[in-house]
Amino acid sequence: QVQLVESGGGVVQAGGSLRLSCAASERPLSDYTMGWFRQAPGKERDIVAAISWSGGATYYADSVKGRFTISRDNAKKMVYLQMNSLEPEDTAVYYCAAAARALGYRTDEYDYWGQGTQVTVSS
Repeated sequence: QVQLVESGGGVVQAGGSLRLSCAASERPLSDYTMGWFRQAPGKERDIVAAISWSGGATYYADSVKGRFTISRDNAKKMVYLQMNSLEPEDTAVYYCAAAARALGYRTDEYDYWGQGTQVTVSS
């Protein structure tokens, strides 16, 4: 069982930056692929970025490539999402998720979810 808690969301102007953090408990973080998903009002929950057990492989949605960076610190049981050059289209609730499997891209491939943190980008 893994408990995940996101933090770092807020309101930022277009072009600004935010750093989201996800803190895990109960299990070694190295056992899990970690991902960030987001869900805007009226939209599906979609993958933003994912990172493998060791951090050696990453995935980014096309819409965030070159702007967002996912990283992890297994010793500290932390996962991060650095978001730069934010756009109004990035406005969503961002969720941290953990999967006991190789790198995954779908919500149903993840076993544990945080409660989400709101990111609002104003124009």
